[in-house]
Amino acid sequence: MESGRGVKKAAYAAIVAVAAIAALFVINIVASDTTGSARQDFVFHALLWEEEYVDGIHQRTFEIAAGTYTFKFVPNGDSPRVLSIGMEGESFSFADDFELDGTLHKSPISEYYTWDYQGQKTFEVPDGQSVDITIDPNGNVIGTVSVMIGAAP
Repeated sequence: MESGRGVKKAAYAAIVAVAAIAALFVINIVASDTTGSARQDFVFHALLWEEEYVDGIHQRTFEIAAGTYTFKFVPNGDSPRVLSIGMEGESFSFADDFELDGTLHKSPISEYYTWDYQGQKTFEVPDGQSVDITIDPNGNVIGTVSVMIGAAP
């Protein structure tokens, strides 16, 4: 009976350790994108979850200057599998379907995934303008994802 308790305690400890490592990993990604000497100001940021969608999509207008920009995402395993993003401005348009990709990481005591979206992340805006953005999770409005646009490095 005592050995069963020890196994349960070890299993719980392993689950807590994996959760803590995953949380630290996500915090590190967000912090590396927004703090320190490499701090980046985003021209667009949306934390999308079920309540942020209207009729299954997220739409907004924002101002953007001429330049080269890149998308950054903070997804998780429950994020939409395909995130369709379209943007329209006076002299600019963009559309792509970003696909969620999970990478398995193994250690001697655990396995976990990191997530990112694959697609055309970099784009050029020729002139400063107002841009309409539409983000469509293709029916998967339950999982959360942060979508950011910032100056390309």
